[in-house]
Amino acid sequence: MNYIILNGYASIGVQGLIVQELPPITKPQIRSNIETIDGRDGDIITRLGYSAYTKTFTIGLKKDANIDEVISYFSQNDSGRITFSNEPDLYYNFELLDPIDFERLIRFRQAKISIHVQPFKYSLKEGNTEFFLPSDKVIIITNSGNIYSKPVLQIRGYGDVNVSLNGVQIFTINFSTARPEVITIDSAQMEAYDDSGLRNRSVSGNYSRFKFNAGRNALKFSGSGIVSQVLVENYSRWL
Repeated sequence: MNYIILNGYASIGVQGLIVQELPPITKPQIRSNIETIDGRDGDIITRLGYSAYTKTFTIGLKKDANIDEVISYFSQNDSGRITFSNEPDLYYNFELLDPIDFERLIRFRQAKISIHVQPFKYSLKEGNTEFFLPSDKVIIITNSGNIYSKPVLQIRGYGDVNVSLNGVQIFTINFSTARPEVITIDSAQMEAYDDSGLRNRSVSGNYSRFKFNAGRNALKFSGSGIVSQVLVENYSRWL
């Protein structure tokens, strides 16, 4: 049976709602800039990253469908995370930008829904994972996906801490020396923050270089400070 899960709520729990057809599994297009120079053969192609794109699926109604519950299901979950039953262990980040024709759904008992999805997929199982910090202060993290990831790193520490990835120093974090505190580094958003707000002044380094390659990655902590806890989110990513 086909189904979708919107923000943790499965469509099979909505009375009378049927997912008749799922979108095919496809890869996002690469955005590129093509430049032609007079007097030079060919052109210059610069790859700019992957594009968000549209996925379309078809829903239907059983005879006993509760149309108010169906409308509420999609209206209250118009953005966030979506999982399709043909990729049951992964989720996409999505926005429902195009209005759903509920009048057509009621009249013909069928409608197509198009959603705007970001180019990458993430694991439902990984979540925000705590990694044990051994005596050598090196954590091995495996990106199980098929492309580099831009993780979220949450560190509890004290004093000045250097963060290196695969042998290259990326960040220096200036924690408080008065007490341990938690700072989160979001490499995709290129920001550092804690519960009180932004902490960009406490973190120096190159966010664009903080990427986990597909496969094994070594995350090392050094410096005069102390790290007592490390949590990592979104460390595996798929196209």
